[in-house]
Amino acid sequence: MKFNKNTNLTKFELAVLRTTLEIPFGETRTYAWVARRIGKPRAVRAVGSALRNNPWPLIIPCHRVIRSDGSLGLYAGRDDGRKKELIALEQSLRDTMKNGV
Repeated sequence: MKFNKNTNLTKFELAVLRTTLEIPFGETRTYAWVARRIGKPRAVRAVGSALRNNPWPLIIPCHRVIRSDGSLGLYAGRDDGRKKELIALEQSLRDTMKNGV
């Protein structure tokens, strides 16, 4: 995906968002996984901040990024259940498509 150069995002944020696009539909990865993939293994919290600034949440699936302990973390800076619902919906759709139902 090409990003518009007028987004006001940092190179770091763009790297986080590009990497998040690699996470398959219906799957999750950790903030630490994203940090390692962009070559900044100690920047786990900064990854979360970059995802909170995601200007395209419907396109870049930041809800697929979770904490290393398996808990969900926040979605758009909030803990209102949307992240859990989006992950569950994707997993259900993925399973339905996999089973041909």
